[in-house]
Amino acid sequence: MKWKGRRQSSNVEDRRGQSGSGQGIGGFNPTLLRPLFKILFSKVGLFLVGIFLVISLIMGKNPLTLISQFLNGGNLQTESSVPYKSTAKEEELADFSKTILADTEDIWNKLLDNYREPTLVLFTGSVSSACGSASSSTGPFYCPGDEKLYLDLSFFDDMERQLNAPGDFAQAYVIAHEVGHHIQKITGITDKIQRLRGQVSQTEYNKYSVRLELQADFLAGVWAHYSQQMTSMMESGDLEEALNAANAIGDDRLQKQSSGRVVPDSFTHGTSAQRMRWFKKGFDTGDLSQGDTFSASSL
Repeated sequence: MKWKGRRQSSNVEDRRGQSGSGQGIGGFNPTLLRPLFKILFSKVGLFLVGIFLVISLIMGKNPLTLISQFLNGGNLQTESSVPYKSTAKEEELADFSKTILADTEDIWNKLLDNYREPTLVLFTGSVSSACGSASSSTGPFYCPGDEKLYLDLSFFDDMERQLNAPGDFAQAYVIAHEVGHHIQKITGITDKIQRLRGQVSQTEYNKYSVRLELQADFLAGVWAHYSQQMTSMMESGDLEEALNAANAIGDDRLQKQSSGRVVPDSFTHGTSAQRMRWFKKGFDTGDLSQGDTFSASSL
């Protein structure tokens, strides 16, 4: 890909080197008021409050934040005083991710009225979001609760070494797919599907989840279609990299690799063939009207 020297998005939170203890969701959690009051009005309340006040003065932190962390995890977690040091390769991946996010902004601002740009959160190890805490092993994910994309850049190494899906355009596909989930959120599709949880069986809900994921693949393909028209970033072999990545993360292939057996009723993202098909459809057509995976008779 010819991505260097292009605009980088400013919608990025760099939390690399921070713990996943809740630093990213803005301090005190209102849902903790009830247990907080129980502590304050207990026999040991004044003693505990005194301890937190002393610690907060020493650390220069909000005492409510410390109490929130204590109630969440049962202990106090502090940020490392040692600045995070990344490698040159990691910084290049960070620059790349910011550039791809900026490109998705340019495309979707043209295709959608009043497009609301998401935020990309870079993290290492673990992270907290409005959807809960997650580790790097979760892989990249989008949280509709805070409209943010979460990415540990080490996943790109995993793609190459463990999934045999190397290449910068394969990495771009991953980011564009998560942006696709953001589009589903702001257009109301995600909320409709989430309301079905508990109303249908788990097997039936999994089928809706598959269609949601395949639509995100389609939207990633639409982004690639218009990005190539506008920027000509793609080079020979780039499309194959994205299709190879889609193939590598199909439910059937991943289940076969991990357990040696395939259980279709447990699929949540779609088969390798389906993921490649819908990304390619978006790339070939660039037509948003053809991405209704929920009405499609076959996937």
